[in-house]
Amino acid sequence: MEIKLSRIDDRLIHGQVVTVWAKEAEAGRIIVVSDEVDNDSIRKTLVKRAAPPGIKVNVVGLEKAIRVYNNPKYEKETVFFLFTNPLEVLALVENGVLIKSINIGGMQFKTGRTQITKAVSVNKKEAESFKKLAELGVELDLRSVVSDPKVDFSTKLKEAGF
Repeated sequence: MEIKLSRIDDRLIHGQVVTVWAKEAEAGRIIVVSDEVDNDSIRKTLVKRAAPPGIKVNVVGLEKAIRVYNNPKYEKETVFFLFTNPLEVLALVENGVLIKSINIGGMQFKTGRTQITKAVSVNKKEAESFKKLAELGVELDLRSVVSDPKVDFSTKLKEAGF
């Protein structure tokens, strides 16, 4: 399996993903990796219906994502992994999924989170996951859209006190 792009965006498939990131990825399939979304039949259906034309969309939990990645049946697939948070990314990387870079696009502000940028807020557990990903050699690429300059998210976390 060739991972063309990996992105964290808790809105999942929306305008920017459909019109910009999916084209940038040039992948044949978007795989949404989320136990929460996989277990929510309504949200799962909505995500699949929002798919860009000509691109297959699957919503899977963490365990299935790891199995699919390691299955030789899918070795010729080109994929765009989409996540809602860094904990899921870290779980895949720690289980041998070769994610070299993660684009951080959007994590909405909620109680208990610290705002890092206009579009990204994290809690302590998420910040720790990002730090661990960086230690494992995963590039933390903070950009809302492709045309934005790449910003190292590790620096932004440090500036916010993480």
